[in-house]
Amino acid sequence: MALSFKEEIKEGIPAQLPETPVYDESSNHAPKRKEILTDKEKALALKNALRYFPKEQHETLAAEFADELKKYGRIYMYRYKPKNAIYARSIDEYPANCKQAAAIMVMIQNNLDPVVAQHPDELITYGGNGAVFQNWAQYRLTMKYLSEMTDEQTLVMNSGHPQGLFPSHKDAPRVVVTNGMMIPNYSKPDDWERFNALGVSQFGQMTAGSYMYIGPQGIVHGTTITVMNAARMLDRSGKAKNETKLFVTAGLGGMSGAQPKAGNIAGVVSITAEINPKAAYKRHEQGWVDEVIEDVDKCIDTALHYQNQNEAHSIAFLGNIVDLWERFVERDVHVDLGSDQTSLHNPWAGGYYPAGLSYEESNEMMAKQPEKFKEEVRKTLRKHADAVNALSKNGMYFFDYGNAFLLEASRAGADIMNQDGDGFIYPSYVQDILGPMCFDYGFGPFRWVCTSGKEEDLAITDKLAQEVLSEIKSNSPEEIQQQMADNIQWIEGARENKLVVGSQARILYADAEGRTKIAAAFNKAIKEGKIGPVVLGRDHHDVSGTDSPFRETSNIYDGSKFTADMAIQNVIGDSFRGATWVSIHNGGGVGWGEVINGGFGMVLDGSDDADRRLKQMLFWDVNNGIARRSWARNDEALFAIKREMERTPNLIVTIPNIADDELIKKTFSNE
Repeated sequence: MALSFKEEIKEGIPAQLPETPVYDESSNHAPKRKEILTDKEKALALKNALRYFPKEQHETLAAEFADELKKYGRIYMYRYKPKNAIYARSIDEYPANCKQAAAIMVMIQNNLDPVVAQHPDELITYGGNGAVFQNWAQYRLTMKYLSEMTDEQTLVMNSGHPQGLFPSHKDAPRVVVTNGMMIPNYSKPDDWERFNALGVSQFGQMTAGSYMYIGPQGIVHGTTITVMNAARMLDRSGKAKNETKLFVTAGLGGMSGAQPKAGNIAGVVSITAEINPKAAYKRHEQGWVDEVIEDVDKCIDTALHYQNQNEAHSIAFLGNIVDLWERFVERDVHVDLGSDQTSLHNPWAGGYYPAGLSYEESNEMMAKQPEKFKEEVRKTLRKHADAVNALSKNGMYFFDYGNAFLLEASRAGADIMNQDGDGFIYPSYVQDILGPMCFDYGFGPFRWVCTSGKEEDLAITDKLAQEVLSEIKSNSPEEIQQQMADNIQWIEGARENKLVVGSQARILYADAEGRTKIAAAFNKAIKEGKIGPVVLGRDHHDVSGTDSPFRETSNIYDGSKFTADMAIQNVIGDSFRGATWVSIHNGGGVGWGEVINGGFGMVLDGSDDADRRLKQMLFWDVNNGIARRSWARNDEALFAIKREMERTPNLIVTIPNIADDELIKKTFSNE
């Protein structure tokens, strides 16, 4: 007899072998990973996988797991995928001894919900390889531990593997998560392939392996802000040719799937190229893109029609982005805004597809002829850059969207380096937009999830957040009035824009003051019985959470952008200031070995303890990053941290003395 949902969670890894798995052909599966292990390493991978099961089952499972390794390049343990549906249920439906543990189970299941996850059967949430767990045994065991956990225990997670429950105390994090934390010399792309295939490490992306993904909504707000301000910059520069801008980009997978929705909200016409039909039509079915067009000329003509009508509209081009860019060049069509959000942090394993090959042909070459596939990708990147360069010379504003496009294009030999050869000819969106306009002032992607699963709870939190922001705006300095106005406009239109996919969640760019006051209002509403418990979190892509020289910290110009002190200190500080769980990852949006990023989750339950924790932790979580950015001599961050020190007497931050540029120049000219 089938187990109930609660029974299945509490069971963990079944004592008896589940029935033989059936491979679901309808699911959007991860591509087969290339064969990289030696025969000796394959034996080790199999031995590692069998650790989760009693010896009497090894003979059956060994043959099955060896077959998975051969067919897919990984051991996913499909046999152990749960029978009960995976999605974010109401917190009260989870078997648990403490609310914090139940809330974490809500978040894990949301990350793996098929309407949310990119490759749900492979436990991958987004980005092609951003995993919650490496296999289904890890999922089952983790959920069992969470169902047993008390307020005096902490669960330790090593790259998807639940090491165990350890005695701690009620103010300690309930879960500590690490993903892919390699010795630095073992962080090359092939190292991920090898150690992930061995079953000892995984790529947690940012919010995938930290249980804080909320579907493409998670990036809609940031993308909306980016596109709106890119258009404003174009208008201020006097180079704008159109009232309604045409925005061209690529990627409709996980995070990138937010782009067409953001384009509509920002009031532009957008074309987003996507090579995978399942991803493109999934976003269309969810209402995140207005239409899917497979013919490149029809796609361009449709976009121009809506642009001439001054009407926002989003189009998914089902095809290769390079074919689209090159056709724009051939037809001499003006594009206002350009970017790219394919998963180029993962260029050799499904993150970017070469032109001239079908999706299926590419996946086959990727697995069987990996070196040839690499060369085809590099060739395509060079063509990609050439087309972008041609359109940019005609007035297009192109920005790197932090997906490692410029980095990988430069490694492929594309013509995208500046005159000195020490940087790119195009800015990162953080350098031009999010850095100076948001991160340096302390504004970043704060988010929350209503664990009751009720739409009415989310509506109440939206209203509370709007009221808090309106009150703060009335007393805000001129320097942040635009940010406050944009955020109020965002939250006012949140329900109308139908942003929810999966859990009843919301994202909102806010600074430390906004986050703290919004959280306090939520906790009060929970205490009064108006709403159920709320999980607070943020994207790792934030003011303090991530050290990433080609994205989050690309506007740090004092030479420290390649250091990772901030992300590590951020997580340590969050853990003893009251976070419910903390995470630290190697990898993220720009790739394995290119970034260290940290995140947190915090459960609000209406208690005085929650009120104390939110005030302590949210203040540090933001101001740690502003302090680092101010030391880098960023003007906006200097303004923000000085303002915070005036409001918070026991905050004392080291302020830089600014050297005169003429003095520096004169000093070296005398040598």
